[in-house]
Parts: sequence; structure tokens; C-alpha cells
Amino acid sequence: MIRSSQPVRAVADGVHIDLWVVPGSHRPGFDGIHDGAVRLRVAAPPEGGRANREAAAALVAAVGGRHGRGVKGAGSRRKVVEVVGTDVPTALKGLQGRGVPL
Repeated sequence: MIRSSQPVRAVADGVHIDLWVVPGSHRPGFDGIHDGAVRLRVAAPPEGGRANREAAAALVAAVGGRHGRGVKGAGSRRKVVEVVGTDVPTALKGLQGRGVPL
């Protein structure tokens, strides 16, 4: 699989962000980059989509969008989340403000 070197990409209504989600964490939050994706630890377990929903909500809060939804990787740690209502510079600034080295 060919991956973009930039985990944040512009799309029509917002951005797509590559995520590496670590469910069931005792220390939720952004945790740098893993294999070209933004690493995000969430407290929710990987059951019934709970970790996916928590990851999307944390990402929306970080990058300032209106809402987010998974577009790829629902059953995998590697995901692509679409955040509507933001742009690449705003998303990068929000992630960098949370310690993600972009």
C-alpha cells in the first residue's frame, strides 16, 4: 500500500487524517506519529465502535472541525477519519498544539 507522507490531506468539505488508534489506554491523548499516521490513545475499548467514536471526537476537538466520521479502517488500528469544517493549516496547527510532530 502506498501511503502519503503527510497524514493530513484536503478533501472537498474538510480534511482526511490518517490515524493509528490505541484503544483501552490508561493515558488517552495524542502520542506522536506511528508509521506515517497520527497516533492517538483512547480510553474506550475496541468494542461496538466505542474506540472509533472516541477517536473521531478527540480528533474533531483537536483540529476544530464540526464533525468527524471514519471513512476507512473501522476494524483496524489504522484508520482514515474525515473531519468536516476545517482545513489543512488549521488541522496541522491543532495537532501540533497537542504535541504531534508534523
